[in-house]
Order: sequence, then structure tokens, then C-alpha cells
Amino acid sequence: MTGRRRPTLDDVADAVGVSRATVSNAYNRPDQLSAQLREEVLRAAKRLGYTGPNPVARSLATKRSGAIAFMLDTGLSAAFSDPALSITLDALSAAVDSEGHALLLLPGGDDGGPRADRVLAAQADLAVAYSLADGAPALRAVRQRGLPLVVIDQPVVPGAARVSTDDRGGAVAAARHLLELGHRRFGILSAQCLSAPRGGPLTAEQAARSRFRDNRERLAGYLDTLGEAGISTDSVPIWESSGLSRDDAKMGAAALLDRPERPTALLCMSDELAVAALAAAKERGLSVPDDVSIVGFDDTPVARWAEPQLTTIHQDLVGKGRLAGEIALRLLAGHRVPDPTTLDVELTVRGSTGPAR
Repeated sequence: MTGRRRPTLDDVADAVGVSRATVSNAYNRPDQLSAQLREEVLRAAKRLGYTGPNPVARSLATKRSGAIAFMLDTGLSAAFSDPALSITLDALSAAVDSEGHALLLLPGGDDGGPRADRVLAAQADLAVAYSLADGAPALRAVRQRGLPLVVIDQPVVPGAARVSTDDRGGAVAAARHLLELGHRRFGILSAQCLSAPRGGPLTAEQAARSRFRDNRERLAGYLDTLGEAGISTDSVPIWESSGLSRDDAKMGAAALLDRPERPTALLCMSDELAVAALAAAKERGLSVPDDVSIVGFDDTPVARWAEPQLTTIHQDLVGKGRLAGEIALRLLAGHRVPDPTTLDVELTVRGSTGPAR
């Protein structure tokens, strides 16, 4: 059976008696036409069965896909289950949506970012790296393609724009707060440090070699501050909890709280970890903050809904995403790469911390 020839842009132009450019503008630049002429073009297109410009052909002609590749360090589900990521991504999306850009989410894997072949094949005009590991192959693929790059948080990539948070400063503020409350026995519940997802105890030396810059900075902020207060950092247990499972994080917090010399304070590298620590404490009949104080990081909505409410480090997740989106638009418009921006953080004291017994 012979198919009927699909109508083209030229057919619409002939039917209305206008140029190809006028028909194209009716779809792509409607502000260039009067409302009456555009309506006439669209009526003719509907009558002929013309559905609009071919997006693939348009991409080939303009050498632009209209999409931004958003590269994750973990699986795609993280974009919907990690509160800090989802808030940042929502703000970035709102910024680029105003210019009609689409987002292409590229999931990461064990090497700290998307596979290089996925980046090489992605139809995108710019890449955003969200908290990728140092040396992730995806970064080499971005450089190979010559795409503009915006980094959110990490890693540091020469020639790329970057928006980050003062991770070390936030960790210092959290540790100082607990020291000022009289705490001397600490535990650290860490996000993923080693390359392969796992859960278990970490030495400070292992954690310091993490490929994830934010974890290195937060750990250094905790340990340096405790060391300056005369606390032996070798005596501070560290437990790594990979992924976003609160059950796994609760197991890590339980391991810290079940030590013979139980910590009176837990420093948690995210609010998700801190909420898991609250649950582990409750299961053990421990009162927060009377028996153990807990501090999170990020100040996501869960921090305000927790019981008790979490003391945490507030970072401007909305501002970070919005700024990254605005920078992406400027780079796509041909502007130069701006200097890196580091956003301030703030200690937010709530009910999960109190004086040491």
C-alpha cells in the first residue's frame, strides 16, 4: 500500500501565498507576524495536515538541540528521591524553561557520573554536572564534544562555570555548635565516600581520599574543628552510608550509637542521614537531644517536619539551582564563563541539639 505524501512547509506557503520563512515564523517566531496572518497560516496547515517543522531537521539546520544535559552522579531515581537534588533541579528547570530549553537527565553509575558514551550521544547544547566524582569519565566526554559546562558543587573543572556551597564552613559551624554545648564524644554519619556503593566503618584517611569533594570538605570541617578543641580525631568513629536508603542509614547510625562509649553527638552529612539517626535513637530508647544531639546538613523540608525538628546547616538550594540555570542561559547566548560562585551557609538551631550530659 502506497502511503500518501506528507505535506511540507512549502505546501503551506504555496496555499497561503507567502514565503517559507513566514510559515516557519508562524511556528518558531510568532512575534514576527500579525495575529491575523499567523492564524491564516495555521488554518492552512491544519487543512493540509501539516503538523509543524520537523524537530530533527530543525536541529540539523540550527546545530542546536534546545536541550541541556543534566548529569547525575547516581541513578535516575535520585532525581526524584533526593530532596536536595530535587529542589536544586526544580529551580534550575524553572530558570531554563523561560527560554524554552528542555532537560535531558543522564543517570550516573559506579564511576561517579554518566557513562561517557551516553554523554557523547546526548543531543544537548550544554552540560550541567551535579556533584560528580573527581575524574568522572563523563567530564572527559563533555570536553571532547566541546560543550559548555556548568558544575553544581563538584568537581572543580578548569574552564567550567561552577556554583557551589561552603561545605567546609557549614561543617565547622555544626561541630562548633556541639562543642559549645559541651559535647566531647562524637560520631560522624557520612555520605558515600568510596567509589563503590557500600555501608560500613571508615577511617579518616579513607574518607579524606574520597572522589567526592563535598564529602572531603565536610569531613575536614568536622575533624579539624574537633581537633582544634583538643579531641583526638582518631577516636571519632565514621560510618559511611551510600545511597539514599534511610534503612541503610539507620543501620549506620545504630552502629555508632551501639558503641561501648556511645557518642553524645552525631554529625550527619545530610538531613536524610540525620532523620535516619533520629529513628535509630528512638529505637534504642534514647532521647534527642537529652541523650544524644544530632545535626544534619542541607535544611531540606524534612528538617522542619522531623520530631524533634532538626538542627542543621542551611544552604540555599533554590538559589543554587536558579543561579546555575541563569549561568547556563548566558553561556548558551555566547557570554564568557563567569568566575566560580560559592554560596554562604548558616547554622539553623532547632530541637535536635542540646547540652551534653
